[in-house]
Amino acid sequence: MSYRIGLVGKPSVGKSTFFNAATMNDVPEGAYPFTTIDPAVGEAYVRVDCAAPEFEETCTPNVGFCEDGTRYVPTKLVDVAGLIPGAHEGNGLGNQFLTDLNEADVLVHVVDFSGRTDLEGEPTEDHDPRDDIDFLERELDMWYLEVLEKGIERYRTGYDGGEDDIEADLAEQMSAFRTNEDEIKQVILSLDLDLDPDAWDEDDRAALAREIRKRTKPMVVAANKMDTPEAQANYEAIRNDPDYDHLTIVPVSAHAEKALKTAAERDVVDYDPGDGEFTIEDDVSDEQEQGLEQIREFVDEFGGTGVQTALETALFDVLDLVAVFPGSANGSKSEKGVFRDCFLLPEGSTAEDFAYHLHGDIGEGFLHGIDCRSQRQVGADSVLDHRAVVEIVSTNQ
Repeated sequence: MSYRIGLVGKPSVGKSTFFNAATMNDVPEGAYPFTTIDPAVGEAYVRVDCAAPEFEETCTPNVGFCEDGTRYVPTKLVDVAGLIPGAHEGNGLGNQFLTDLNEADVLVHVVDFSGRTDLEGEPTEDHDPRDDIDFLERELDMWYLEVLEKGIERYRTGYDGGEDDIEADLAEQMSAFRTNEDEIKQVILSLDLDLDPDAWDEDDRAALAREIRKRTKPMVVAANKMDTPEAQANYEAIRNDPDYDHLTIVPVSAHAEKALKTAAERDVVDYDPGDGEFTIEDDVSDEQEQGLEQIREFVDEFGGTGVQTALETALFDVLDLVAVFPGSANGSKSEKGVFRDCFLLPEGSTAEDFAYHLHGDIGEGFLHGIDCRSQRQVGADSVLDHRAVVEIVSTNQ
């Protein structure tokens, strides 16, 4: 499967610039509401140290690409439009916004940390980025609460005609959020609530909706426009605010990333996405050199532009994915090429899970795996490490 990162944010915060910088797609950018009307879907990449050099091989990627031992593994990036106050009530593009948002596995919330846009996306001064963070979480929490209330009503009215537990009815009602009965029960108990909705007050229901949202729509905050003094001051304040400890906040300059990628395409600079440094390779005007040096100051201070880091944080740190390379018994070649594939799987995936990921038939006929580094046989329940190289032996190959 290809994981989907949902890119969200109010108008005019640089969300489309972030999308273009990550994918180098050409979607409209502009400082006015609803520059993006329909969700744009592009291919972005996350970096994984390629396993091929360990086996003295040169990989031949089927998808993505490899540069100097760094494998760029594709993922879907969805630029979701329509976040305005009242989106959960259908305001603006609210209903479509929520539908598109729900298809994402993880969210990257682009926030203008310079404080120069208000909640409506209009120009202003000294706006607190915390209001934007709270605003999105509130909209999502209200959306989840509405669905939760329907699940409680389903339970009370005996919708299914049976005697289901509350967690069963809530899981059924909230199934679109990719949750399940066990997870719902775990969340209820973690909040020290009874398994009886009649014992829940308004605050209990709100807390339950919020916790389910946090677990099923995890989020990274991309603190954009961090190449401004105002943004850096806001970043320090919010990073030290305990109310936001539950969020991962990544300093970002989407403008800088796009400028560097554009310059690299024109052979003006030598730059690989996500690098913490670049070199100027061609003659540039004094104005261009000044602009690049300003970008260099930001890159040096923050270790990169942050765009690549935000994507990788979303998949590897928040979703806890691991990369797995299929190989042959000598660790180098699959039947279709040399380190042709690199798959992203949930942390804790086993050799048998990997077999099913490759193909249902391969999973059905699973016999064992082979760790291509150690040459040791691994069983069905063996948990795969990040960057594992594994051959799957199956009766259905």
